[in-house]
Amino acid sequence: MDQQQTEQDKLESIATPGVLDKYQNAGKIVNVVLEKVITKLLPEADIATICAFGDSEINGELQKVYNKKGIEKGLAFPTTISVNQICGHYSPLKSESSKLVKGDVAKIELGVHIDGYIAIAAHTVVVGEDQVEGQKADVILAAYQSVQALFRSIKPGVTNTALTKIIQQISDDHKCTPLEGVLSHEVKRHFIDGNKVIINRETQEQRVDEEEIQVNDVIVLDVYITTGDGKTKESELRTTVYKRALDRQYQLKTKHGRAFMQEVYDKYPSLCFSLRSFEDEITAKLAVQECAKHELLNPYPVLISPNSIVAQFTMTVAVLANSTLQVSGLKLDETKFKPAHDINDAALKDLLKLPMDKESQKKRHLESKQKA
Repeated sequence: MDQQQTEQDKLESIATPGVLDKYQNAGKIVNVVLEKVITKLLPEADIATICAFGDSEINGELQKVYNKKGIEKGLAFPTTISVNQICGHYSPLKSESSKLVKGDVAKIELGVHIDGYIAIAAHTVVVGEDQVEGQKADVILAAYQSVQALFRSIKPGVTNTALTKIIQQISDDHKCTPLEGVLSHEVKRHFIDGNKVIINRETQEQRVDEEEIQVNDVIVLDVYITTGDGKTKESELRTTVYKRALDRQYQLKTKHGRAFMQEVYDKYPSLCFSLRSFEDEITAKLAVQECAKHELLNPYPVLISPNSIVAQFTMTVAVLANSTLQVSGLKLDETKFKPAHDINDAALKDLLKLPMDKESQKKRHLESKQKA
């Protein structure tokens, strides 16, 4: 890493006054909008309409904050609603949408950035059901308890591999499986997929280098659990979520291709967007094919975990020296779930009971230092 980049990283780290505030304000908007979107998840509701509502609410909330000239604000990740075996990234075009059905296990994900500082969250709900039992309850609790356990465990010096083991352990107890191919990424300014990662599930083929969590890391903890075998495959559903490939330049030949890419540069210069947000669907579909051919966009395909139910919980956290801050992510009322299986490990049960307010964390930090 060159000297200039290191200086830039320091300037953009949460140690710099004002930076953490931007993350936290982005996180507040994420949570407010996520709660509003959840109220729309009713039987017979149209998914594309709810996704468009989520994006519009984000833009509305962003108009209330940071209105100084020169501060960019916008979506970091478009509203997606993925049900049952669909793992994620489902943000359909109006003409290709589908409706929610009572009993659907729906995962909502969305993200916001202020001045390039990113907060993302995801939450899982069961459409039209207040009490949830059996396998659905197990898979949802396994994902929620995993993300809560990671939040309570992540601190400077902890390794990414130790965190992956926690997800596996909680999933095993609920007789479910962590989804393969999912990474929790460190985020940096304008970068949604930083180099430091926590893998959701380690296999012979899929593993990552061991790394320690450090002070000032901001990480999107992204947990997906399935009732299936953990393997995914690409679905027949159209990919609509993309991110500009920052390292690629190419002058497109067609007029509509150039106009489309200009809109991407203007509105989504470095973060994710959905084709749903473009006025003219037909032109967007054509333009995206041309952009894909020249690798100007990175696709976020719609994957499925065949014949299974997938649950997802995501929160953004900021790692400080003696506490970890939750930047975004909602609570789940666990009393509404009656799983067939429960966590067996006493240490994990105790971990999940730990209060995470700043004072309690600081107290625990002091006690561990005194023991050492």
